[in-house]
Amino acid sequence: MVKIGIIGGSGLDNPEILKEATEIEVETPYGEPTSSLKMGKISGVDVVILARHGRQHTIPPTQVNYRANIHALKEQGCTHILATTACGSLREEIDRGHFVILDQFIDFTRLRKVSFYEEFPPGDAKHTPMAYPYSEELRDLLIETAEELDLDYHKTGTVVTIEGPRFSTKAESEMFRIWGADVINMSIAPETILANEAGIPYGAVAMSTDYDCWKEDEEPVTWAEIEKIFGENVNNVIELLIKTIEKIN
Repeated sequence: MVKIGIIGGSGLDNPEILKEATEIEVETPYGEPTSSLKMGKISGVDVVILARHGRQHTIPPTQVNYRANIHALKEQGCTHILATTACGSLREEIDRGHFVILDQFIDFTRLRKVSFYEEFPPGDAKHTPMAYPYSEELRDLLIETAEELDLDYHKTGTVVTIEGPRFSTKAESEMFRIWGADVINMSIAPETILANEAGIPYGAVAMSTDYDCWKEDEEPVTWAEIEKIFGENVNNVIELLIKTIEKIN
């Protein structure tokens, strides 16, 4: 049976969208996830919604308990995970409000726990393949849905995840562009790694809210700008996820 874990999910816990809603607190071997789990149905499909940074966005990126979050969704029987994230654009053509269906990441974090394994079982080393970290099934459905909704979107994109919570220096921003990154954020890579390690197909849609600080004719990014652009486009995010969830079912 299909059950969709949604990470991020701003607005999807609206009672008009989430039917038969319940909420539970859970504990995992890795501690508590960063929010309670809101459970219910969207378009008749079972979903579990988790707020990555807490319900009031009080948890900085480094302090997010990614292991507990992914373990909690797996424990609830989630067969797929869809994630949303705000991001900075490192490419001229990825404008504010555009969506990027991620297909690759560069992990530039330093302080995250990015494996469930703190030791290997004797004779059973666990090294998870990560060449193609995002589910092609989910990517195809997100692309198909974005096309149907006539959204401004990009079919592929490499995200570089930085430690944060500070933003990049201009030198770093230019370096990431040279590396081939298309967008930048502070959360997706560790989450992607752990979902793959847990064996859960994972798809992520990033919304561009700014141009980081590489662009000479733009002011460097601020948190206020991110909140403004995300707020203006959150209904598009919700519609994209709802229509994609219908297709997964």
